[in-house]
Amino acid sequence: MACSHVRIDYSAERDVTCSPGNNSQFAIGRTLRLCCPKPRVKATTMRKTDPVKNFEKLWKTFHKRYPFFELRNVDWQQQYEIYRPKVTHETSDEELFAILCEMVDPLNDGHVELEARLGHSRAKRLFTAEKPTQFNREFSEKEIKKLFKTSEKTLMHNGFDALKKTKAWMLRYCRSSTTGYMRILELEDVKKRHLKTALNRISQDFEGLNGFIIDLRDCPGGEDSIAIEIINRFCDKKRVAFHRRTKIGPGEDDFKPRKTWHLEPKGDRQFTGPIVLLTCESIFSGGEAFALAIRELPYVTIIGDHTNGIFSYTFDKTLPNGWDYCLSYQIYYSADMVCYEGRGIPADIKLLNTKADIKNGIDPLIVRALKHLEAQNQTASA
Repeated sequence: MACSHVRIDYSAERDVTCSPGNNSQFAIGRTLRLCCPKPRVKATTMRKTDPVKNFEKLWKTFHKRYPFFELRNVDWQQQYEIYRPKVTHETSDEELFAILCEMVDPLNDGHVELEARLGHSRAKRLFTAEKPTQFNREFSEKEIKKLFKTSEKTLMHNGFDALKKTKAWMLRYCRSSTTGYMRILELEDVKKRHLKTALNRISQDFEGLNGFIIDLRDCPGGEDSIAIEIINRFCDKKRVAFHRRTKIGPGEDDFKPRKTWHLEPKGDRQFTGPIVLLTCESIFSGGEAFALAIRELPYVTIIGDHTNGIFSYTFDKTLPNGWDYCLSYQIYYSADMVCYEGRGIPADIKLLNTKADIKNGIDPLIVRALKHLEAQNQTASA
């Protein structure tokens, strides 16, 4: 499905380039194709495009697999009673698309999307139930690029060398005499050997550092396994990273058994000194799993804004009429079984970027992170 969120396109730098026809790639988060292609069966075009049939299919899929109706204050049965009477066998595609969008919109979930081709021109229409984030209301795509240029200038003004690419396309790294800085663009489409090489190179500096900044701002998501692989280079001992439950039926307890992920030290060296994680509301899905896991390390402080609050991979489906849609279907929990869905991972120190930061040429989150790391080290040496 097409991109529905403002974000910088780094696709040309990825290890894996997805073909334009691959609709398993979403603007945010992670996708999981759960159904294999089925053999063609004879069915009339009328039956496949029947508005009632397609409405029922989408409603029942959400009824069975979506786990957050109560959390998001939506009575799904009531939605059926409101919107089902509006659909008849004569409902047009445009009308059906509008009805389905209106029905799922109250979920306010960025993993809920519907994509269709409508009219004689077959123009693509994409709907997402997510509301714009504070970060994307504040900054356009062009301004986001300028903000991170401001971040780089702020780092260099504080003794850091120039920010450089690494062997892993989605990691950028630089350091000063005492502090390391790593920006994570995304958490997907990287070869394991490239990620390992990049992390090995960064870890060579660990012994000479007193603090580390990990910048996760504007990360659209990715894979849990990649998140864990990175965090393991900053881990002191084996710890629970997070838990996950997958919805498989309409009942309140219709979930697969709970699955648990762990952190544990990996590589020749680990950095276990003071760490600051920089966050904003435009961190989604796999990026949030990263924040959920790394906050279990007692020497990590989060500075910025809360993350978006959509942790799940997406459950991808296609209606009989060919429209694609997706939804959240997994619940993530912290090590102590707290669910942050719908509210995101909170910041320990709240601080927001604004357009004024670009004009002033200073990123206040970088400045605050450096001050915090200095204070932590002073306390430790006192």
